[in-house]
Amino acid sequence: MRINIFCVMRDPNRAGVLLETLSRNGLMTVVVNRTKELLGLLSQRGCDLLLVGQHLADGDGLSLVQTLRSRGPTRTLAIVAVLDPAPAPAAMDPSSPTRIHPGFSTASGHLRTASMSVPSPMGAGKLSLRLQFFQAGADECLTLDQDVAECVARVKAVLHRVMSKPQEEIIKMGAVELNLTSYTLKVNGKNVPLTSKELDLLYVFLSSPNRVLSRPYLIERVWGYNYFGSPRTVDVHVRRLREKLGKAAKLITTVPCVGYKLIPPGSVI
Repeated sequence: MRINIFCVMRDPNRAGVLLETLSRNGLMTVVVNRTKELLGLLSQRGCDLLLVGQHLADGDGLSLVQTLRSRGPTRTLAIVAVLDPAPAPAAMDPSSPTRIHPGFSTASGHLRTASMSVPSPMGAGKLSLRLQFFQAGADECLTLDQDVAECVARVKAVLHRVMSKPQEEIIKMGAVELNLTSYTLKVNGKNVPLTSKELDLLYVFLSSPNRVLSRPYLIERVWGYNYFGSPRTVDVHVRRLREKLGKAAKLITTVPCVGYKLIPPGSVI
């Protein structure tokens, strides 16, 4: 079975050894360095696993992971962060006075009571960044100075977890049935073709019932934080979505001067 892996990072050459080793293990990787390029790839074909660098040519990896996890088709995408090596610990200044642990006996036999200055754990800053990536939704975090064989093993472990016995995740609302696994839509049991943005928009509506969603909020959720187009783009896509939903379009109501709201069947307005 062919496995598709995408990699996005500012300087892919820094991860050249890892990418080459993945290739030797039968895991071919398509490499880009910009968020826009990645989103274009994801809209054209499926991806089994995404490698995200700490730095991108047009942003940072952490923000990208947060954006991908907020969207319908990429909510369950396997994501592995590839971070820079942890900085080396600063050398102790020989001119600074040496502090000894309380109760430690010196050569003169006197008991020293000054408290010992304990250095920060090595890589504490990097550990914090790893935690941020995990909290954003990354499935695994690697570092560029990590053993390559271990990195490949961890990537394979993530692939095994996400590809073994996938369970379909479906959101149902009246006659509308959105399959988040295949990212397809059925209305009254019939398949309804939607564009990727229309599917993203519908997912946001279905996951936020009875909530007023402003145009700026929908822009951020569907088009991303770096979109600078007109908010009226939302109106155009909502109109097209309603046309394709048919009678189920009545679920999406307009909130004048604000945005839109999805009202489930049977709800009291």
